[in-house]
Amino acid sequence: MANFTYSGNGFELTKQFEGLSLTAYQDQGGVWTIGYGHTGPNVYGGLTITEDQADQLLASDIAASVTAVNNAVTVDISQAQFDALVDFVFNLGAASLLTSTLLRNVNAGDFADAAPEFLKWDHCKGVVIPGLLRRRQAEMDLFQQA
Repeated sequence: MANFTYSGNGFELTKQFEGLSLTAYQDQGGVWTIGYGHTGPNVYGGLTITEDQADQLLASDIAASVTAVNNAVTVDISQAQFDALVDFVFNLGAASLLTSTLLRNVNAGDFADAAPEFLKWDHCKGVVIPGLLRRRQAEMDLFQQA
């Protein structure tokens, strides 16, 4: 089991790709989103927040992703690999990681085969999304900095 905290580099990666929206919007999947990618039953059309609230929501939301990755990874990994996996989970959810070939390869210690698995997660409703492809590429690049 890993025992990491999310680094400043990880937070910057997440913030870069999530962007900051102080007003709720529907993402490409139709999910109401605010701040740095915060979703949930408390997010609805017309909702507004402050930047401080967005930072608090991100820290809270990332905590669940950090826990998920720490619990899922059973081999020694680097901080960069951990950060890449946390961003992946933050964007796609823990269930996506837990059932993935990416995690199977990581836990087998096969990092060379794990890295390109990030790129398989660039679709929304069956369509390649350029922003998701860029994010997966950035996660893969970070993962390979091990």
